Amino acid sequence: MPVISFDNVTKVYPLPAGDVVALAGIDLAIEKGEFVLVMGPSGSGKSTLLNIMGSLDVPTSGEVTIAGRQISRMSDDELTLMRRDHIGFVFQQFNLIPLLSVVENVEYPLILKGRQAGDRERAIEVLAAVGITETHLTHKPGELSGGQQQRVAIARALANDPDFLLCDEPTGNLDTKTGTAIMDLIARMNREEGKTVVMVTHDPRMTEYADRTVRIVDGRLA
Repeated sequence: MPVISFDNVTKVYPLPAGDVVALAGIDLAIEKGEFVLVMGPSGSGKSTLLNIMGSLDVPTSGEVTIAGRQISRMSDDELTLMRRDHIGFVFQQFNLIPLLSVVENVEYPLILKGRQAGDRERAIEVLAAVGITETHLTHKPGELSGGQQQRVAIARALANDPDFLLCDEPTGNLDTKTGTAIMDLIARMNREEGKTVVMVTHDPRMTEYADRTVRIVDGRLA
């Protein structure tokens, strides 16, 4: 059974100047362990697709099933728990909490589940897995390079051992060398740990990492 499926999903944003159709009749299934790229021009609906996959947004019509559950039948609290327990998000802007240290940023999603004795050890473990050493654990995000911040963001996404990672232009703010290192890291998580990865990108070089590429134009799969 797919970990994510879209059945005739449409998303319309009503605006004073007229409705904007962001997605139109999308049918899509993502299988467990897949690495799927979503590509398309700016404004094509890529980020809307990803936001609905992450239950950050809901479709206007159609049905989305995530981890075996139809999101239209879930309450806000249930959707929050699903995001927390099943989905890891990695964004272009890192979205780290500037006042928290590196290890505290990664520990934060664990604390949201209710503090456990092993939370700090788990945070250190996933930071080590993405190449962040103990010398950086007490640093604030602003004291790190862009590549290091993105590694911390990936560690935070992995802290709760999610079923899948949703990545929105995760190398968009990085130089080519650092971006390649981040892509190698995400690909390793996919291959070695079986993480399902869905990534929005405009960079055609990323296709070499993916099992398949989904192209979207004007809200429709091309």
